[in-house]
Amino acid sequence: MNKYTAVVVMTIMAMVGLFMPSDVLAQDGILPAVTVTTGADGATEYSVTLQILLLMTAMSFIPAMVIMLTSFTRIIVVLSILRQALGLQQTPSNQVLIGISLFMTFFIMAPVFDKIYVEAVEPYVNETMTLTQAYDVGKEPIKQFMLSQVRTTDLQTFIEISGYKDIQSPEQAPMSVVIPAFITSELKTAFQIGFMLFVPFLVLDLVVASILMAMGMMMLSPMIVSLPFKIMLFVLVDGWGLVMGTLANSFGI
Repeated sequence: MNKYTAVVVMTIMAMVGLFMPSDVLAQDGILPAVTVTTGADGATEYSVTLQILLLMTAMSFIPAMVIMLTSFTRIIVVLSILRQALGLQQTPSNQVLIGISLFMTFFIMAPVFDKIYVEAVEPYVNETMTLTQAYDVGKEPIKQFMLSQVRTTDLQTFIEISGYKDIQSPEQAPMSVVIPAFITSELKTAFQIGFMLFVPFLVLDLVVASILMAMGMMMLSPMIVSLPFKIMLFVLVDGWGLVMGTLANSFGI
């Protein structure tokens, strides 16, 4: 059994024992409901009650997993930088940017989610696979996705920090190493894409500022004058289509 899974199981069992009175635990049928057994093939099996507790606990981590283990981070950072480059403070609003990022994430991660459902969720629902086996199988597509996007230097950095000496290939790295390396790589890539988006609008701001200074209109903010030109330029070149296409292609879609 994975050590992280064991920690979660023991924590939940301790909480159940802490908050339930001893006379209730002594009743027939209560204690057997929270059991961990080892099958004939050596696989660990949990009772239905404990599985429900594990699933409910895992659901509280879903927002963090969606943000940090998928393409969401890169997309939202790029869109935020784009809004800043255009000079628009609240348009599109944060809710719109988050909505766009979520649906782009679902689009990009669809093959990974489908693979997890076919290989882990469906066998678990059909009771052909235990919860532990479903977890071990289901994490592999996510891990492979992260490894396909992570930089070798970032992964090596976190391997050295963690102190692991027996890792010979990226596939052997545990999730505790792959996740922070993936997040670091995503932030680097997002800022690189954001820089490329920022440069054209910065040049336009410089041109407008130079023209205003040459005309002696130093009291007029260049941002006010350049804003409609930046919006017009962005629309004429089909900016949203280019940005979304670039983000999708950056993940190999």
